[in-house]
Amino acid sequence: MSETQPLVGIIMGSQSDWETMRHAAETLEALEITHETRIVSAHRTPDRLYGYAHGAAARGLKVIIAGAGGAAHLPGMAASMTALPVLGVPVESKALKGMDSLLSIVQMPGGIPVGTLAIGKPGAINAALLAAAILGTHDAAVHERLVQWRAKQTKAVAEKPE
Repeated sequence: MSETQPLVGIIMGSQSDWETMRHAAETLEALEITHETRIVSAHRTPDRLYGYAHGAAARGLKVIIAGAGGAAHLPGMAASMTALPVLGVPVESKALKGMDSLLSIVQMPGGIPVGTLAIGKPGAINAALLAAAILGTHDAAVHERLVQWRAKQTKAVAEKPE
């Protein structure tokens, strides 16, 4: 994105998660929302996660999108360290097709919310759209770009099969 301050942070547990999480980044780019992407593993780089989550609001982030597979602790751990909205994207795992990731992210204890989206690419796209909707509550330009994006999507649906 541009050199302006990122509003959304996209974090993922490993490089392999980028295949899913790139769809969040692409959707934010289409909506002209500044963002940053980082690999922040809850298990392998806990100090990096701590610094990222604790410093996110001070750096100007408004929403964090966190993608993780398997045990999928990243979204919940990030949410436990910041009051910013955290949107969790379950990354599809080989062993359980992402159900393990989904259940890990969605089953947060009361008091530490994580907005949990669908498994895989649809979840990543919807996380970006939900981040845009959150930002749009206080930014009319973002709201209008989201409205236009949705109108374009609606217009692209054929009335009859070909």
